[in-house]
Amino acid sequence: MLTALHKALNPLGMALRGGFVAESDGDLPLLRSGEPARSVLLIGNVGGAMWPAFAASGALARFATHPLDRWTREALDPIAALFGATALYPSDGPPYQPFQRWAARAEAVHVSPLRIFIHPTYGLWHAYRAAFLLPTDPGLAPRQDIASPCVTCSARPCLSTCPVAAFTANGFDDRRCAQHVDGPDGQECRDNGCLARRACPVGREYSYPPAQMAFHMEAFLAPRR
Repeated sequence: MLTALHKALNPLGMALRGGFVAESDGDLPLLRSGEPARSVLLIGNVGGAMWPAFAASGALARFATHPLDRWTREALDPIAALFGATALYPSDGPPYQPFQRWAARAEAVHVSPLRIFIHPTYGLWHAYRAAFLLPTDPGLAPRQDIASPCVTCSARPCLSTCPVAAFTANGFDDRRCAQHVDGPDGQECRDNGCLARRACPVGREYSYPPAQMAFHMEAFLAPRR
């Protein structure tokens, strides 16, 4: 099944991001049929592989709001049905599903100083787009236990690069960030992506292409304008 799922996701530029088996009854939401879920598979993107499929889909023209979320659902719902899975999305809710907790159970990701997950290979250039709940165990490989690359990074350029010090020990000041990015001095972040995120040396070869960077930044700014 997992090989077939990889093959189905590949044209979308998405990938299976790991998964896990439920530890007990009630550990996972119920399937659409009302039965207990036995396992969860996380689906997402790595680097810029997803962007060409999304850009070619016409979703930016077809959907006035949340085009990436809506395209993701449009593309993945049929695949979930093909494999007898119930698809859940981070944009579902309320109640919202614990995608970050599931991700930490599924693969070796860790919270970075920027408060987003860092992967030991892909760095900060990845995301989780959906979870497929299954009634069976698909035969997943055990989760690898790899330490966070941030542990051995003493320079922490991600924290020192932000022009307005939006990342602090108290968290992320999204208002300060948005004011800078949307202002006259924020064009570099606005057009090419967050300077702090780009400063991380891990997984730079997986950085998003400029068009994807600009799309995500516009999505961040839009509700704050």
